[in-house]
Amino acid sequence: MAPTLTLSPDDARAIFAYDRAVFDRFVRRVRNLPGREATRSRGIGHESLFDTLVHILNVHEVWHVYIVRGRDSDAELGALFNDLSRKPKNWKEFDAYSSRVWSEVEATVAHLTPRSLGRKVHAFWMPGSYTVRDAILQSTFEEAHHLGEIIGALWQDDRKPPDMTWVDVRRGAKRRRRRS
Repeated sequence: MAPTLTLSPDDARAIFAYDRAVFDRFVRRVRNLPGREATRSRGIGHESLFDTLVHILNVHEVWHVYIVRGRDSDAELGALFNDLSRKPKNWKEFDAYSSRVWSEVEATVAHLTPRSLGRKVHAFWMPGSYTVRDAILQSTFEEAHHLGEIIGALWQDDRKPPDMTWVDVRRGAKRRRRRS
């Protein structure tokens, strides 16, 4: 078994701040594409850039609003997976869904403790044993993977993707905080 990473609640909050900031950069970039470029099928994992962004929200929601909170019964997850608001069809619906997901994720992250990070959780689609800490890293790495698909699709169209490096995104966040 691979060694476990050490992650404090403050580390987790920093990771989520990065996840949200980089996600928001990609949303702005995709939203500003001309015509139907955001929604056309590109043959990537979730077909369009728009649907890939929706999937990233789905991942954060299921892990941090349901699995981590122990809302993992068949009934709760069945209702979640059938919720049509998780499948927005336009930017107005996307904005409402995104706002709801990030608000709920932030509420989850606000209550993390060293003990809760080590608590065991279970997602029915994944075998094995893992912790809240693992769930945080899973959703973060999955977001990065899907943003990589968007990056590749943008480059194929000779469009520059937004910067997503940890250093650049955090530097931008610090600059914005000083102005506030």
